[in-house]
Amino acid sequence: MAFGRLERHRPAPPIGEINMTPLIDVMLVLLVIFIITAPLMASRLALDLPKADGAQPATEAVVPLVLALDADGRLHWGDEPVAEDEAQRRLLAAATRDPATEVQLRADARVPYGRVAALLDQIQQAGLSRIGFVTAPAAAAR
Repeated sequence: MAFGRLERHRPAPPIGEINMTPLIDVMLVLLVIFIITAPLMASRLALDLPKADGAQPATEAVVPLVLALDADGRLHWGDEPVAEDEAQRRLLAAATRDPATEVQLRADARVPYGRVAALLDQIQQAGLSRIGFVTAPAAAAR
């Protein structure tokens, strides 16, 4: 029909369900970002190591080796001043007796970190790997 009625198309009915694919894609991208950035966030620590509220000392009968660095960077074995080579000899002897010997390291807060790191290296080269850092309680240090 030339002059007939034009057909009207009805619009499509609205979709009554949610397309989950874009939502899942966004969530997976956020998960990947979180997995990548989480380890980086843990490395931003404000450190003030000499003051700490740590665990109570163990009540074991094992006598640890006590090494101390005074404010001038001098090494002490217990309360006795000791030279570097003598300390290395004693550390090697202790590691020979028992490789699981614990070393308690006391370092003055004014000792440069490089000096403490050198002492840690010396202890590990002797064969001792159980090293504990002794700190003052935070409440007493204030």
